[in-house]
Amino acid sequence: MPTTKTNPYLDGNFAPVDREITAQTLQVIGELPADLSGMFLRNGPNPQYSPLGQYHWFDGDGMLHGVRIHNGRAEYQNRYVRTKGWQIEHEAGKAVWSGLLEPPQMDNPHGPTKNTANTALVWHAGQMLATWEGGAPYAIDLTTLDTAGEYTYNGKLASSFTAHPKIDPITGEMMFFGYSFAPPYLQYGVVSSKGELLRTVPIELPMAVMMHDFAITENHTIFMDLPLTFSPARMQEGKPPLMFESNRPSRFGIVPRHGDNSDIRWFETPACYVFHTLNAYEEGDEVVLIACRMNSTNVLMSESASAPEDSIPRLHQWRFNLNTGTVKETKIDSVASDFPRINDNFLGRQTRYGYAGRMAQGSMPLFDGVIKYDLNTNKSQTHEFESGCYGGEAVFAPHPDGKDEDEGWLITFVHNSEEETSELVVIDAQDVASEPVARVLIPQRVPYGFHGAWIGEAQLNF
Repeated sequence: MPTTKTNPYLDGNFAPVDREITAQTLQVIGELPADLSGMFLRNGPNPQYSPLGQYHWFDGDGMLHGVRIHNGRAEYQNRYVRTKGWQIEHEAGKAVWSGLLEPPQMDNPHGPTKNTANTALVWHAGQMLATWEGGAPYAIDLTTLDTAGEYTYNGKLASSFTAHPKIDPITGEMMFFGYSFAPPYLQYGVVSSKGELLRTVPIELPMAVMMHDFAITENHTIFMDLPLTFSPARMQEGKPPLMFESNRPSRFGIVPRHGDNSDIRWFETPACYVFHTLNAYEEGDEVVLIACRMNSTNVLMSESASAPEDSIPRLHQWRFNLNTGTVKETKIDSVASDFPRINDNFLGRQTRYGYAGRMAQGSMPLFDGVIKYDLNTNKSQTHEFESGCYGGEAVFAPHPDGKDEDEGWLITFVHNSEEETSELVVIDAQDVASEPVARVLIPQRVPYGFHGAWIGEAQLNF
């Protein structure tokens, strides 16, 4: 499809690719570990047609890029998430919906917004789901990456579905939420280890907010009522409907996993925004949250009163004391980072290690390295990509027989902006500063995207 130089999200490696391919026996530089067996899958925006009006990176149709690794060999395939909206536009041969920077299309016969299923991925109860926070997830066949259709838990899904559900590695339960710009503004759901939606309960918020992520511990769920607010009244006055209100406090709500609105405890801090959490856990009377915090955000806003520095995320820790009701906020690192991950086998429990993409200088969301944090010593190591190379979220693939928390590999796509080539990079998580153990050359460009998942051999054969 044609691209334009006027929009940076339609240029360079943000621009979409127009081919869906399958490529076998990919060239590997180095050696893929014999114990690394499974599939790396990443989601991201890839508009099918030239957009209507202004285009934002969040608008593109979901496209999956998967690398299957087995016996030291690798195969690649990419496929669109064929949502209902994708099918409608495909049949029309053009874009039917405008994007998030445009007013909602209330007169669109297909609905005002399009579920792009372009943000993240979760494997649960034998099902791979492509997620988008404004609607239902889509089920994906891991063998072919074909789209099976909307996944609504046999019609029980009564809300939107966060892009970042959390799975307890011990119980197998999956927690999710859905936010809305109309009451109820927040709903909280729990899915059993067998994939049955057990319950959905409303959580009261004073007004509509954009809530991208949340966190779980062994016994609690943490919601973030942050002041990126949505106001229809502002929209009627010709002002932006979505705005960061720096004069409003941030609120963190902690609720027992199987509790409801009557059980929630709220903690206030100065205004901030968080797109992504690293992890949370319980320690004595405290619930500890670790996430990438920024002072404010200008996301989806053409104008912002805040300084650019305020929108830079850095790793922080919050300690919420359930006994005293106090909260302590601490900056862990001054280096800009986001897209944090851990070894998901330890989600909701105290971890020693965390990983995040190191943000390159500039206005575009580019990562020039991967940071490994030792949360016990407050030290870090960084794997730096070569000059002119930028990667994405580094997903932790645990060693199938590993005994240590950091025994495994970090996997991400990296794009060489000078040579216009893409590769899959495999890094030893116990030696992140060293050269990659393997680089898998991808036969076509992989655009920058959002979030990924590692599906191990045991899960693939579920």
